[in-house]
Amino acid sequence: MASKQSTMDKSKPIEVSFSTLMKMGLSSKTEWPDTEIFLDWIYWSRQIVGLFLGLIWGVIPLTGFIGLIAFGLCSSGYVYLYCTTHNIDDEEHGGIWEIVKEGFMTNFASFLVTWIITYSCVHFDESLTAQQL
Repeated sequence: MASKQSTMDKSKPIEVSFSTLMKMGLSSKTEWPDTEIFLDWIYWSRQIVGLFLGLIWGVIPLTGFIGLIAFGLCSSGYVYLYCTTHNIDDEEHGGIWEIVKEGFMTNFASFLVTWIITYSCVHFDESLTAQQL
């Protein structure tokens, strides 16, 4: 997904590359030209955070319901903190609920896959030892 198009003005769609989107999101002075571009930033940054959390949870080893709840809090908290520290007007983008839920399920799926694979790879020998006893 190298670029996204916005439908703010049907005659002149705004095209933003992935690298430009990342630069815009990391800058605290960014004026978002369109809601879709901002929500794309939330989606992709959330995917990166989800993968990172999956790696951390797998190595720790954090398991069970506690890991799921901690992920939900961290993932939603990340989006909320981003919006408050960058002075994002949430009503301009559909409200805070619309922003927080943007990409949550795909983020959750990628987090789970990363968490399970990391946990299985790092702690495989421990599970074999426990089964032999």
